Amino acid sequence: MKDLLKKARVLGIMAANAVMMLPVSAMAAANSTQSAGNAPDFNNVASPIVKLINSLLSPAIAIVGALGTVYCVFLGVKFARAEEPQDREKAKTHLKNAIIGFVLIFVLMLVLRLSIQPLTQWATGNTGN
Repeated sequence: MKDLLKKARVLGIMAANAVMMLPVSAMAAANSTQSAGNAPDFNNVASPIVKLINSLLSPAIAIVGALGTVYCVFLGVKFARAEEPQDREKAKTHLKNAIIGFVLIFVLMLVLRLSIQPLTQWATGNTGN
């Protein structure tokens, strides 16, 4: 179980890094396609990336919600079946941490969904277009 959680954390970190690198990649692509006198067209580069992120957010929220529910039910059963006080405390701590983690993931996905459009408009406005 610990190995699975470790792999999930690594995949989560890799996904977060990929999402954070998308605007940098878009700007690099815009600068590489820029001719000598023309400003880069950020909108053409960013539009497919924004569409991709928006199309992945809804399924990601559903998957995280389903996995979070199943995992919290599993931890709740583990908490209910624990007979020793130490085991109950450990299960209670794990359940509390899982709930906090899933709430944090939902909040971050919501922030991403709400902030992507204003950030795109801001970046497009700052490129001179």
